[in-house]
Amino acid sequence: MRFVLRHFTAILVLAAVAGWAIFYLPNSPTWAVLRLKQAIDARDGDEAAKYVDFQSVVKKAGQEMVRKQGATDPLSAMLGNAAIDLLTKPMAQVAQAWVVKKVDDGAHEVQMPNAAVAGAVIVLHRNGDTAATDFTDNKGQRWRIHLARGDDGYWRVTEIEDVEELLQKLQHNQPMGGSP
Repeated sequence: MRFVLRHFTAILVLAAVAGWAIFYLPNSPTWAVLRLKQAIDARDGDEAAKYVDFQSVVKKAGQEMVRKQGATDPLSAMLGNAAIDLLTKPMAQVAQAWVVKKVDDGAHEVQMPNAAVAGAVIVLHRNGDTAATDFTDNKGQRWRIHLARGDDGYWRVTEIEDVEELLQKLQHNQPMGGSP
């Protein structure tokens, strides 16, 4: 009893940290980023895919590309958005299969450097059921990533801004052709 009284503040702080780690952290976007990194490091593509909403990423990437290439022509924008709506699901399936294979194979281009993960977690801004991070990795690549909590409670990546630029860099490093 005397020990508890002497160390009451330390015990209280420890209990608060433990409560935070048990009840809050596993339901946070930070946890999702860390679990995604763990899945990639373990070469578990199916587990890593749980933390990405491929349909949302593909749809928003397509909308971004249409906006950049033909925002002044309303007919082109309308046709582009219609094509996006039509092709989102099959393209998301192809993207998911490609990512799962690359993660399972331990491909370098899908690895998450520790510094990048730390940067993403440190500058992660949460607003209710959405979160965003904006950081630059050690190769000078700027990442702007958005996450959202799904109906099942999982936090998932829903958008990667400037994805067209990222895809071009990936294609220059390694062709994306071949089977997904």
